[in-house]
Amino acid sequence: MARTGRRTRDAARERMEENGVIPQIPFQEVRNPYPPVEIISTDQLEAIHLASLRVLEDIGINFLLEEARDIWREAGADVKPGDPRVRFDRNLIEDLIRHAPSEFTLHARNPARNIMVGGNRIVFGSVGSPPNATDLDRGRRGGNYEDYSNFMRLVQQLNVCHMMSGYPVEPVDIEPNIRHLEALRTASVLTDKVIFGYSLGRRRILDAIKIAQIAGQVSDEALWDKPCISTVVNANSPLQYDIPMLIGMIEMSKRGLPIIITPFTLAGAMAPVTVAGALVQQNAEALAGIAFCQAVKKGARVLYGGFTSNVDMKTGAPAFGTPEYSQAVLIGGQLARRYNIPYRASNVNASNAPDAQAAWESSNSLWSCVMGHCNMVKHGLGWLEGGLSASFEKMIIDAEMIQMMIAFLKPLEISDDAFGLDAMADVGPGGHFFGTAHTLARYETAFNPPVLADWSNYETWAEKGSLTADQRANKVYKALLSSHEEPAMDESVREELDAFVDRRIAEGGAGMDD
Repeated sequence: MARTGRRTRDAARERMEENGVIPQIPFQEVRNPYPPVEIISTDQLEAIHLASLRVLEDIGINFLLEEARDIWREAGADVKPGDPRVRFDRNLIEDLIRHAPSEFTLHARNPARNIMVGGNRIVFGSVGSPPNATDLDRGRRGGNYEDYSNFMRLVQQLNVCHMMSGYPVEPVDIEPNIRHLEALRTASVLTDKVIFGYSLGRRRILDAIKIAQIAGQVSDEALWDKPCISTVVNANSPLQYDIPMLIGMIEMSKRGLPIIITPFTLAGAMAPVTVAGALVQQNAEALAGIAFCQAVKKGARVLYGGFTSNVDMKTGAPAFGTPEYSQAVLIGGQLARRYNIPYRASNVNASNAPDAQAAWESSNSLWSCVMGHCNMVKHGLGWLEGGLSASFEKMIIDAEMIQMMIAFLKPLEISDDAFGLDAMADVGPGGHFFGTAHTLARYETAFNPPVLADWSNYETWAEKGSLTADQRANKVYKALLSSHEEPAMDESVREELDAFVDRRIAEGGAGMDD
């Protein structure tokens, strides 16, 4: 009898998946009700802070853009003519970072998809920027527009994905000068969630801002109060900010558009080999970037980004989801809270396939993000191979893990009704609870429904083909793609969007020096 019921449920689930329906929780704001895990003391945290201020005062940071050095000179930093190195009085840094907002709203073209960043909220973004795509059918291949578009469809379809956080895969078959135009037009059409632009020079970021404004119908005058696009700026670790990203920081800061300042500090390669040393460097680079945005315009929206991990000292290859990465994520959260600035970290792994290694490394990453009170989890869905590949199957596996995390964060009901004492009395010793009123009133919503996990017994699993998790994920992602529908966009908005993009393409897009 039980086996017949299980077969019926399995058959029903298979029919749902074939129609692109999977047991998802709704798109929702996610809050973390638990206290953050803090693995170093207040005194140790202060020691990292003070050491990073010494780096800024004594060693300094290269700002390669002359315009940026002029901004620093006016703000009071130590800038010498013709020298890219900028040094900072600690009081200047501490005064500037106080102006960074502690929370803000990112506006999607669909207001129901707006997201709040900061406090105890967590938002999850898609994988961003891999040069390759991969799935079980065609294997690893260079990034292309077709795969990019399909990943954007999954961004829209997966409710636990709150935002686009970079091109899910780089569409390298589009010419570089117009790639940002075509990619962001497509993103704006295929999803109504928050989109993302790259700070790679003035022309590209201004085009990205304009596309987001058109899609969301946000005027220039309203942009400061209604930020509708974000960007990431990676320090060129060690201790340097390059020209294209500094230009993007200036243009975004002027408009109050969120910038995720993220040093890329791999211990042993671009930072000292110790986690403590890498965190000091991360903090120095992050504070310099955050302070620079405030020097451009006080109140500019920023996130403190942490991306400190280690490398394989035998090969030099980056390693992710390691114990060292988890420590860095948790301490990065402590630092961000010290400065009262929203915090970004990532769901990352170094596996070459959506296998057990990918799962355990991502689990380490996600738990660190959640328990460290990360506000924005970039690369939340789909990251593989140390960021060199975006995986369709991994996107579904990550959706399962994130949905489980969100269920874990739901407060547990503690009440007389939840205790079920009447049900215990009805059942008595040696019975079961399947048919009690207490169970029947709750069974449909009692537990988190799995997106991907197969809870059938061995015989049923074998009869269905003995599919492993990655094989089931392959079926799920295809079903979701088959059921994707473009979210509604007013015809006049689509015409305005196409007119702008087509005009900019006709003008040649953006060159390397724009």
